[in-house]
Amino acid sequence: MSTTVANTGTEVKTWGGGNEPLKASYGKMMMWFFIVSDALTFSAFLAAYGFSRFKFIDSWPIADEVFTHVPFLHGQEHPMIYVAFMTFVLIMSSVTMVLAVNAGHHLNKAKVTLYMFLTIIGGIIFVGSQAWEWATFIKGDFGAVQTKGGNILQFVDTDGNRVALRDFVVAGEGERVQHESKNGVWFVSEGTLPTYTMDEVMHGLENHDNILVRTQILDEHGHKTVLTRAESLKQLKANGTHVVEGANLHQNEYGAPLFADFFFFITGFHGFHVLSGVIINIIIFFNVVLGTYERRKNYEMVEKVGLYWHFVDLVWVFVFTFFYLV
Repeated sequence: MSTTVANTGTEVKTWGGGNEPLKASYGKMMMWFFIVSDALTFSAFLAAYGFSRFKFIDSWPIADEVFTHVPFLHGQEHPMIYVAFMTFVLIMSSVTMVLAVNAGHHLNKAKVTLYMFLTIIGGIIFVGSQAWEWATFIKGDFGAVQTKGGNILQFVDTDGNRVALRDFVVAGEGERVQHESKNGVWFVSEGTLPTYTMDEVMHGLENHDNILVRTQILDEHGHKTVLTRAESLKQLKANGTHVVEGANLHQNEYGAPLFADFFFFITGFHGFHVLSGVIINIIIFFNVVLGTYERRKNYEMVEKVGLYWHFVDLVWVFVFTFFYLV
């Protein structure tokens, strides 16, 4: 029903409501509202990441050195290869979702079923890959030493190649007991014990003349600063406090701990969106198989979940750019 208002003697028609404003259903409009609000949330997170990176630009981890692993290729470094694969899979799942929506417009149940299934498979591969990447990032590969000021000291050979602690440090035979509140000071406990102690790392460095210390500070060429042999021994002895293996919310063997904080939070938040999308897609998929939308003569639910799926794909493009490319 339309209404009228008086304006200097002229009747002006105004919108009086209706089921499909802007020629879109209520459900589709609400999905767009959700997408816009969620886009603002991701924008705030990525903006915070950008400001933090700019503040610590001289010590920010280099993505090509952090994300080098590929499943089943242990000991080999392939920077960004697996991340590129994950991105490709997610983008292709967006393509299959477009095909599913198009098939729905033509009421083609068989093609909707096929393309929805392929979309779900792509989402599962992405979520599984992200979980594997998290596990690898948490576990670490080389190990490092943290200084009194919270900086990270890594180890390289004379050619500048990273060297893992296990390659030059020998763990002592004595058994070390993890300090817990029940067997020490009642209010103090510590995290998982590292494989090596500071004394063992220092001893290993002294016995290997070809090992040098590399700081997390970047030089004018964008490379981390490598110390001389004498400076390496001095820096480790004077400032080294404890061994760091892998990354968590408190420490990060690759550099600034803030990088790990943002990585876990933003990629985890996006991964939660993808997992939610996979679950929703599975529900819609079974409705398609059961013929629910065929009987309705309308596959709009596929189109609405498709909007959400395209959104999480687009967000990943920005996350990929911020964390891995820039």
